[in-house]
This record gives sequence, structure tokens and C-alpha cells, in this order.
Amino acid sequence: MELDLARWQFAVTTVYHFLFVPVTIGLSAFVAGFHTAYLKNRNPQHLRMAKFLGKLFTINFALGLVTGIVQEFQFGMNWSDYSRFVGDIFGAPLAIEALLAFFLESTFLGLWIFGWGRIPEKLHVACIWIVHIGTLMSAYFILAANSFMQHPVGYRINPTTGRAELTDFVAVLTNKVQMVTFPHTAFAAYLTGAAVVLGASMWQLHRRKVEDDMPMYRTAARVGAIALIIAGAGVAISGDQQGKVMTEVQPMKMAAAEALYETQDSAPFSIVTISSLDGKQEKVAITVPKLLSFLGTGDFDGTIHGINDLERQYEAKYNADPLTRAATYTPTLPLTYWSFRLMIGLGMASVGVGLLSLWILRGGRTHARARWWPLLSVAVALGPVLGNAFGWIFTETGRQPWLIFGVFTTKSGVSPGVSAGEVLTSLIVFTTLYAVLAVIEIGLTIRYARAGAEPIKEQAATSEDDAPLQFAY
Repeated sequence: MELDLARWQFAVTTVYHFLFVPVTIGLSAFVAGFHTAYLKNRNPQHLRMAKFLGKLFTINFALGLVTGIVQEFQFGMNWSDYSRFVGDIFGAPLAIEALLAFFLESTFLGLWIFGWGRIPEKLHVACIWIVHIGTLMSAYFILAANSFMQHPVGYRINPTTGRAELTDFVAVLTNKVQMVTFPHTAFAAYLTGAAVVLGASMWQLHRRKVEDDMPMYRTAARVGAIALIIAGAGVAISGDQQGKVMTEVQPMKMAAAEALYETQDSAPFSIVTISSLDGKQEKVAITVPKLLSFLGTGDFDGTIHGINDLERQYEAKYNADPLTRAATYTPTLPLTYWSFRLMIGLGMASVGVGLLSLWILRGGRTHARARWWPLLSVAVALGPVLGNAFGWIFTETGRQPWLIFGVFTTKSGVSPGVSAGEVLTSLIVFTTLYAVLAVIEIGLTIRYARAGAEPIKEQAATSEDDAPLQFAY
């Protein structure tokens, strides 16, 4: 019971926190881009968009910060045995993330928010770019820690203490899983940011609150749509590389993603499969011949190992050690199968909306009167956010039953001194807190998205005598 509740708490806190991460990374790039464009061409519309998107970015940054702190708490409370076992390795990238990346993000975001008219313009623009670099660095170090869990490298098990110890930090930072996961995650974040820019601009084009602002929102919508399509291509290419590495180091995760029970050459990719309730007998399937083999191995005739063969291999290899023994080495198939497809499907649908938007807004058109336009603008903004969440669910559940693949099972990492009642209590508290935060997030986002870009206020001319004091004694 304690293990199940701890896993639910991890799922709730992690998935909720990760809703804000790609938005924060992606939007910070667009805020920096529009602010830089204003510095170059002095077009006030670019400045207005930078400030407009900056408000949406700040809301998500604040919510991401709060939910990240809660996530750290549940780690310490529910997974103490895991922390003791791997803390020397896991703690290093997370400490750098907190000391370096988060310091850059929070410090320079503060300078950007309060620096308007107070610091030199070029330095002011540099602040928001540093914030964006900080978000990428934060993602890199956190993904390095997670990649170690997917494919452990650069460590040894101390036979005296029974703990994992770091032997090569560079190997951890350049883990082959990390080298494909980080670009995939970064492109997915840019896709998310572009979708938010597109969705917010599409909504304003439909409302037509201020007619003179329509060219500004049309430009922003086209920028968002083009960036969305480019980022979508990056997601697809990096995802293909990630699939090949996953097939190499975590073949069970790939088999679970496809619900592939038997080892096959020239394996087909399942677009949709309906099977028996136990998932072992196929009823209806729509497949693309040989595509899974190509995605997994780079060869249309390549071999993809099935669940049954891998289960037998893992039982023979891991059942003798209490730290690696598990009742089954197969993840929950419906969860991995559908989260994998929802991740891909929502990303592809978003790219499709980007192409549709470019076609509708072609040739200077700003008309968006169709009834379905507001619904589409909300859907395109939320689609990549949910796609990222399903990608994270697939990444974590597809690794089960492992906390660290091949080294440490999930049940071995749960805290022995925390009762089910205590975990349940904290789970209820966190879930309630997150529900309140969700109401705040949605309310603030709708409020500022509906308000749109504020007009630039003219600075009143003041004499030197009227200027505020900079220093007095």
C-alpha cells in the first residue's frame, strides 16, 4: 500500500510540475525574441508582444517554482532508501541545477521584470536571454539525473556500504540517453511555447478588441505557427534518435510501447490496436509495415525484441538479487501504449494546426470569424502541454519496475519508516494544493490572455527638478 501511494504521489507531483516546464522554456525564448526584435527595429508592436508574453511566462514560472519545491519534499519523504542508495550520484546534477541554473533564472528574471527604464536596454534584453539559457540549463541537469535512472553510467556499487558511488561525472552528463533526450525535450518545449504564442494570437484575432492591433497579432500568430512547424520537425527527428537509443538500452520499454509480445524481424508500427482485456490477443490493428523496425534499429528488416522473450531474459538475469528482483519486468501495457500514442498524436496535431493557421492567414488576411476558431486556439495551446505530460508519463512508467534500470527496483526505494496513512495524508494535501494552484493558474492565464497586449504608455516629460531622487543625504 505504501509503495502504491508513494507512486501515485510521485505521479501527481511530477506530472503537474511538468505542465509548466515546457511552457516556461518555450515562452522565455519568444519573450526574448520579441524584445530583441524591438531593440533592432524599434517597432512598438514587438515591445508590446514581449511584455504580453512576458506576463504569461511569469505566471507559469511562478507556478513551476512552487510545484517544484513540493516535488523535492515528496522525494525526501517517500523515497529515502532510494536517496540513500543513489544520493551521491543523483544529488550532483540536481545541486548544480539549483545553485547555477535556478540562480540564473530567478535573478535575471527579477532584473528583467523590474529593469524597464532602469538599466541599459542591451543589458535588459541580455537578462531575458540569460533567463532562457537558465531554463535550458535547468532542463539539462535534471534530465541528466533522470537519464542515469534510464541508463546508469559513471558509477560503481560500494560493496561495504551497498551504495552507488559516482566515478565519472562527465559520463553522467554525456550519457547516451541524455544526448538524445535533451534535444527532444528542448524541441518539445519550443513547440509548446510556439503553440501558446499561436493560440493567444489566434484568440485575439477572433475577438478583434482593437482593430488596429490585428496586424500585430497576425504577425505573432505567423511567427508562432512557423516556429511550431520547425520545432515539430525537430521533435520528430530527435524522437527518432531517441527511439533507437531506447531500443538499445531499454528494449522492454519499446516492446511495451508497441505491446509487442513476440520478437519480430521487419516489425510493423501500430497506429491503433484493440486487443483482449488482458492485452495479449489482438482483435483489430491498424499498422504500418516494417516501420517499428526502422524506428527502433534504423533498418526496415531489423529485429525488435518482444515482451515474452525479454521477460524470460530479465527473470534469469535479475531474480537472484533482492535489489533487482521483481514480480514482473513488464510495465503496465495500456498506460505505456496509449501515453506513447497520445504524446505523438498531440504533437502531430499541433503541427497540423500550425500549417492550417498559415494557410488561413496567408496574403495579409486577419479574419478569423469562424465559430470553431476560439476552440481551436485553446486546443492548439493546450495540445503540446498535454503531449509533453503524456511523454513524461510514458518515460517514467515504461521504465517500471525499475527506479534505476537493471540496478534498483521501485519497491526497493520506498521509505520504510513512512506509513500508508502518512503518505495518503500528504497525497491529499498536495492534490488539494495543486487544485487550488490550478484554479489560480487558469484564472490568471485567462485574465491576461483576454486582456491582450497593453498599449505603450508615453512617458510624461519631466524637468530635472521633477525627476525622482537617485541619492540623498
